[in-house]
Amino acid sequence: MAKVSFNNKNNVFYSTLKKEVEYYFSSNKKKKTGDWRLYLKTVVLIPAALVIYFSVLYFSLPVAVLIGLSGLLGFILASIGFNIMHDACHGSYSRRKWVNNLFGLTMNALGSNAFIWKQKHNIIHHTYTNVDGLDDDIAKSPVIRQCQTQKWLPMHRVQHLYLPIAYSISSIAWTLLTDFMKYFSRKVTGTDLQKMNTGEHIIFWASKILCLFFYVALPIFIKGASIWLLFYFSMHIVFGLTLSIVFQLAHVVEHTEFETVEEDPKLIETEWAVHQLKTTSNFAMRNKFISWFVGGLNFQVEHHLFPRISHIHYPALSKIVKKVCEQYQMPYHYFPTMTQAVASHFRFMKQLGRKPVAIPVPVNG
Repeated sequence: MAKVSFNNKNNVFYSTLKKEVEYYFSSNKKKKTGDWRLYLKTVVLIPAALVIYFSVLYFSLPVAVLIGLSGLLGFILASIGFNIMHDACHGSYSRRKWVNNLFGLTMNALGSNAFIWKQKHNIIHHTYTNVDGLDDDIAKSPVIRQCQTQKWLPMHRVQHLYLPIAYSISSIAWTLLTDFMKYFSRKVTGTDLQKMNTGEHIIFWASKILCLFFYVALPIFIKGASIWLLFYFSMHIVFGLTLSIVFQLAHVVEHTEFETVEEDPKLIETEWAVHQLKTTSNFAMRNKFISWFVGGLNFQVEHHLFPRISHIHYPALSKIVKKVCEQYQMPYHYFPTMTQAVASHFRFMKQLGRKPVAIPVPVNG
């Protein structure tokens, strides 16, 4: 894969922004990692997931209640990922590395793998955001087309209609398929994974086996195959749909920009921080309910500029970021409501589903 670099020679914008942010923390005597607000989420979300899980397994419930509780479990699992896993894997949950590593393993409990996630998300996605050919979040797929440089197929004409189905099975796909593809190929969208030590190999296989036991074998043993199917798919439909929608609203909407890379080295003619501004968008910044459940991922601009700062600080930082963006005439993309952001995503995907118009090449003579 070709090397991609950014023109960071004139990084006055980001230098100014970092100084403003540092002043905010020092003047308010705040630490950049989580505090009681994040820890409260931990003691609410994880026990809630366990209570629902064991209620589904050990109580005789009407089918409608079973489906509802399973879907609620999927939503809470997504929220654990947004809040606890995400901060921990970025090293912003706590100042103690072992605490971050411990709570980062909630990713494994959700069915995936923290080691692979850190490579594909922290390093690749956060460095090469919306760069087609590198960013695994917009990796080429025959099912959906996420930017203009990706190959168009006739089925993409209706991709905006089947997106909810694709998103609903996404969590099943990455737990049972794509994690293993990355593990055995040792690559993420053409980029080599860092070498796993023996401990990471053990964690990968042990957590996958445990997830199969708790999400498949044990429910089948206790409730039977038919009830397990209702539980498993109800949970994953909500889980996958929630994850996909929230992450797609960050980058695959109208107004965000995309780059592409092929074989030759590429220099992106902006500093890295400006690239993040151009490729990222916020939504529903004033909605405290949404902010609580999505772990501040509705403040994606702030997260991409300061990924090692806990999400609990993003509402305060957004005022600073927006002010400095206005000062340097930089873009600051956001949608006032989540509904507007979702509508923008589906409009954008519908637009990408149209067959590209071929531009005629002039012939001399």
